[in-house]
Amino acid sequence: MQYIDKIMQIKNIELYMIVFLFFFTLWFIRNTIKYYYGEKRKVKNLHRFAKEGEKEAQHDLAKRYHKGNFVKKNCERAAFWYQNAALKGDEEAKGHLENFLQNHQKKKC
Repeated sequence: MQYIDKIMQIKNIELYMIVFLFFFTLWFIRNTIKYYYGEKRKVKNLHRFAKEGEKEAQHDLAKRYHKGNFVKKNCERAAFWYQNAALKGDEEAKGHLENFLQNHQKKKC
């Protein structure tokens, strides 16, 4: 109760709240943009490593295409990268590829 009373006694508390919300909004926008560009950079690097033949990068890129995570959702590209990862020996990618083949007959991704 004492804290609430002290806060209520502050003059121009609305002004302090507006200033706080303004700076919080700026911070939030900056970090959101920073996160977005960081994820785009990760996707670019995943493409590079996947083309070089790394099965982990191929698998991660396939998952991104399958879910549409920072790339446009594309079942064909997801299946392509799952197939490449499966050919490198990735067991989880083999399971995803089998699901794709079964669902492709049902016209689902």
